[in-house]
Amino acid sequence: MSRRGPLPPPPPPVHLRSWPDRGALLADRHGVLADLGRRSLGAGALALFWLLVAGVQLGWALIGAALTSVGGGFDPIGAVLVAVLATLGLGVMLAAGIVLGILVRRQRVMRGLMDRWAELESDPAGDARFRMAGPSLWWLLTSFAACAVGLWIALVVPATAKAGEDTYMEVVYGMGAGTILWIAGLLGGARAVEHYRWAVRLVVPSRGVSAK
Repeated sequence: MSRRGPLPPPPPPVHLRSWPDRGALLADRHGVLADLGRRSLGAGALALFWLLVAGVQLGWALIGAALTSVGGGFDPIGAVLVAVLATLGLGVMLAAGIVLGILVRRQRVMRGLMDRWAELESDPAGDARFRMAGPSLWWLLTSFAACAVGLWIALVVPATAKAGEDTYMEVVYGMGAGTILWIAGLLGGARAVEHYRWAVRLVVPSRGVSAK
């Protein structure tokens, strides 16, 4: 199955299942779970997530450039430039944010599919492969770094602002940029933690298979 194509369907209802034996069922189950795991935590998903976060930051940077340009007397050319920057920034920010929101909803759908396919059968030994320790670690590390940097920026910028040197708009821009990073880090970290908890439930025999 292609990671760029449509998502795999949910498992068929009980009365329509036609696997000849447990081995065939597990083969299909493992194939679907492996595909959904790569879609969720693979390198491509990680790169696309942070690319969209960068897009949101770019849009906010353009808006910030417009905000920090405001001041002084009225300048027709400056006013046009501010309007263009603000409009362009808002467009970029909204476009990246909308796509990011769509991907977050798609992730929820994939998680639901993974739960339903996992519930078909318990196979702790075979399911150990779905922990995806390496990809999960990359998601956690990049998310932790984003949270730390974002929180630092959001707190330090207003705390170190000096009257007469830093404008109110500059402080607003810095706090916004930090908040975007912090929220993105929380989203990325939540995805990695959620997958880890799901995978642990699969491989712990005493708990059986995940049931949400």
